[in-house]
Amino acid sequence: MQELSPGFPAVFFTCAVRADGSAKLLSVTDNCEGVLGVRAHELLETYSVCEKIIFADDLENFKTRISEALSNSSPWSWIGRIQIKGSTRWIEIRTAPPVQSNELRYQGLILDITERKWQEEERLKKNEALFTKLFNTVPLAVVMLDVNGKVLLVNRGFNEMFGYELIELRGKNLNDFIVPEKLQSEGIDLNNLIASNNLISVETTRRHKSGRPVDVILYGVPVTLDEKAIGIYGVYVDISERKKIEEELKTRNTELDNFVYKVSHDLRAPLSSILGLINLSKLPGNTDDLRTYFQVIEKKVHDLDHFISDVLSHSKNLKMEVSISKIDLKSIISKTFADLSYLPGASEVEVTTRVSEQEFYSDPWRISEIFRNLISNAIKYRQPQTARAMVHVTVEITPAMATIIFADNGIGISEEDIDKIFDMFYRATERSDGSGIGLYIVKNAVEKLGGKIAVSSKVGFGTTFTIHLPNARADQGTGSFFQFADKQS
Repeated sequence: MQELSPGFPAVFFTCAVRADGSAKLLSVTDNCEGVLGVRAHELLETYSVCEKIIFADDLENFKTRISEALSNSSPWSWIGRIQIKGSTRWIEIRTAPPVQSNELRYQGLILDITERKWQEEERLKKNEALFTKLFNTVPLAVVMLDVNGKVLLVNRGFNEMFGYELIELRGKNLNDFIVPEKLQSEGIDLNNLIASNNLISVETTRRHKSGRPVDVILYGVPVTLDEKAIGIYGVYVDISERKKIEEELKTRNTELDNFVYKVSHDLRAPLSSILGLINLSKLPGNTDDLRTYFQVIEKKVHDLDHFISDVLSHSKNLKMEVSISKIDLKSIISKTFADLSYLPGASEVEVTTRVSEQEFYSDPWRISEIFRNLISNAIKYRQPQTARAMVHVTVEITPAMATIIFADNGIGISEEDIDKIFDMFYRATERSDGSGIGLYIVKNAVEKLGGKIAVSSKVGFGTTFTIHLPNARADQGTGSFFQFADKQS
């Protein structure tokens, strides 16, 4: 038997093996006790020595490795645990190719790798802790699936995005919970692609626990071991807000196209009429009273001026920041009626106003625009056959909000038109000679102030507008304004 220093890191051995995978040590070097903690002669026993010292849970694997090597007459190696004198150690065995004599023999070495395994376990624990921390705190929805699409783990972001807890999903098919019915085949195809080691990225829709759709970008990442898929990571990025903005942008672009078309049309129409009258006046032998032409031209210029004013008002409402100050509603209503007294029939309208005494804070310019357009419409669309046109304005103010009820007894709005009156350039009646953006400006101004507007009407009986606006009182600052807007949305 070869003598080696007890501190030498490896024990050299010779062993005989049987076809059933059992082995008997024939010789070991003298450093056995220093490396493995057991004297050499204690190991040189029968074939049963392996069963005595190898950890029970690792013995089957030990025998399997030997049997595989025997079938090919090849060297073998094994990593596992041994238990000697109450102490458990990790060892690694490596052998050379077998030597054939009366029995098959292997020569090799045994390494004590307990320290290495301990370091690996510590590193594994650290990596697991880092992974768990990252998995749970990453600001995205992440799910871990097995290769069959069954849920293993979900993180906090997944719970927040889709409303499901891990206990509800573990071991179940994820597609049954968050994939909309119409996209079930897509969900299956994606799982199959990822399980086939394909990295995927797709923009799609998934379903919240409440049933509402969630627009997402889904990243599917295969998890592989020895080039074989063992699981799937699904990472979801919520793009609902982006999609909402995109849809809003599409709407705004459509509105802009319509706006450009209508503006160019409504600007050119009165100009064409004016140019036509001028050309008529130049015709030889024309004996028409030119004062009639001038009256028509004057009206067209006024129409043009009003239209340009409305367009500028719309632009200003979109761009101008909200400016809060104390509002004198009685004064604004009175001044607006006075400013619109030039409109035909304005003197025929009887106005009643009731405004509560509570202080009200808002944007003076937008409040004025709201009343200017509502009052202008009430004057224009009064009923000619009614003995007296009426407008009632009631304002109830609380510390939180103002409720404005604006009612007239005009011609009213039909049921098929009432849902469209706030659309840009929509005219609900053939009598309309306005720009068609007055009520659009009203609605946008109300929304800019964080409020809501509703309308009810009956043809031949009049129209009522109900407006709720936040009271952005000075002592509350602008916070109350936005809080009210959030509650209303």
